[in-house]
Amino acid sequence: MVAFVPAQALKEKFEILGNFYTVEVAPDCVIECRNVLEIIAKPIVPSQYASIPKQRPDALFVMMNPGSSQPLVEVDYRIKGDQIGELKISLVPTKPDTTQYQVMRVMQCFNLKHVRVLNLSDLRCTKSPLFIQQYKQLEAEQQFDAHSVFSKLRRKELKEQLLKYADLPIVRAWGVSPHLEPLIERCEATLMPLKNLSGLLKEGTTNKYLHPLPSLQKQQEDWVNRMVEQARTLFSA
Repeated sequence: MVAFVPAQALKEKFEILGNFYTVEVAPDCVIECRNVLEIIAKPIVPSQYASIPKQRPDALFVMMNPGSSQPLVEVDYRIKGDQIGELKISLVPTKPDTTQYQVMRVMQCFNLKHVRVLNLSDLRCTKSPLFIQQYKQLEAEQQFDAHSVFSKLRRKELKEQLLKYADLPIVRAWGVSPHLEPLIERCEATLMPLKNLSGLLKEGTTNKYLHPLPSLQKQQEDWVNRMVEQARTLFSA
């Protein structure tokens, strides 16, 4: 049984950095996004932030969307939708959400110093039903699927963030909603050729992986324990 480390203790051990941006898809359609999150063991100082996206992480997690993640400093980075293939990375301190503490608990078990989190979609939307509605409208009404790093328009970025580290452990944890199917299919087309894949697959499905943050703490503890047990074949303790 893995000790369920309190959030306060985890905040003292890890720094959370994210890259936030705003996309003007159309004059009347502007979306708030985060494309990458880096969870780094302290100590770390601001002068190191720029080098982190080029560093080799210990593992990669792929989840649904950024949820309630938000920067702790003001960010003013706005681009047009057709510029998204040239998206720049400028990491800033980020307020962790409860899901990220679950990742940190797994990191603690294997003494991981750096985990990169990518998502099926970059859309910052706290409520899952609203996120699903938003991404579907973007794709149907605006023909814009580049809110996801797994879009063809963002292959250059995906290579830098994930594919150049294809030998690393990759944990799939994007949840089990059937409404995610189009996003999952694009992601899995990229991931399936890779070797070190893991994730807690929902029984009776082939591509729905349990989200780290179910509603009850007992279930959250169970996710950590099961994930750690599965990951022993991928990580060295």
